[in-house]
Amino acid sequence: MSSIHPSAVIEEGARIDPGATVGPFCVIGPDVTVGPGVVLKSHVVVTGQTEIGEDTEIFPFSVIGEIPQDLKFKGESTRLVIGKRNRIREHVTMNTGTEGGGGLTRIGDDCLFMAGCHIAHDAMIGNNCIIVNSVAIAGHCVLEDDVIVGGLSGVHQFVRIGRGAIIGAVTMVTNDVIPYGLVQAPRGELHGLNLVGLKRRGVSRGDITALRAGFQMLAQGEGTFHNRAARLRDETTSDYVREIVDFVLADSDRHFLTPR
Repeated sequence: MSSIHPSAVIEEGARIDPGATVGPFCVIGPDVTVGPGVVLKSHVVVTGQTEIGEDTEIFPFSVIGEIPQDLKFKGESTRLVIGKRNRIREHVTMNTGTEGGGGLTRIGDDCLFMAGCHIAHDAMIGNNCIIVNSVAIAGHCVLEDDVIVGGLSGVHQFVRIGRGAIIGAVTMVTNDVIPYGLVQAPRGELHGLNLVGLKRRGVSRGDITALRAGFQMLAQGEGTFHNRAARLRDETTSDYVREIVDFVLADSDRHFLTPR
C-alpha cells in the first residue's frame, strides 16, 4: 500500500503507485498519476491531467498541474508530464498545456526546480536542468538538456535555450540562446560560452577550442548572423559547433541573442 497520510485528500480516480508517499494535507485530483518512489512532502496540490515520474520529490506548497495562466484557455483537456528523479522545491508552480500550444507541458528527468519558480503552459524542459529560485519560464519555451537559469530571471514566451547554456541571475531573456551560451545582464546579452560547464562535463580541449573559434566567427564574420552560421556549418568538423549551427538554422518564433 502507498504511504498516504490520513489528512491527505485523494480524489476518486487518482492513480497512486504503491511505492509512493503522500504527506500531510496534500490534495490530489482525479486525473493524476503518481509513479513509484514519488514523495509529496506535505501541503502539495497536484491536479489536472498530470503524471509524475518515479522518484520525484515535491516539497510543501507546490501547485502542480493547475490550469494555464492564459486567457485563451477555455477548459480544454491538456496535460503536464513530469519525468523521473526531479526535485521540485517549495512554492513551485507548473501548469498544464493549452490547445493552441500542443496541449502538453513536459519536464524531463533529473532536474532541480528551486523555491518559487514557475513553469508555464506548453513549456518543454529537458533533462538535468537547474531552474533557480523565483525564475519564471513563460509559455511555449523550450529548454534543452543541461540548462541552468539563475535566480530571479525571466524567459520570454517562445524562447529556445540550447543545450548546456547558462543564464545569469536577474536576467530577462527575450530571444533564443545558442547551445553552450553564457547570457547575463538585465536585458540578456550573449557574453560568450559556458566554459565552466563545458569543462565540468569533461569536454575535450580540442572541442572547446573549436567552440571558441566558432563563436568568434558567429560574432565577427561577414554577413548576417544566419549567413555566418551557414558558412560555419560548411567549415567546421566539430560536433559541438554543428550543434550550435543546427540550432541557429532551425525554425524559431524569436530572434537570437547574438555575440557581443
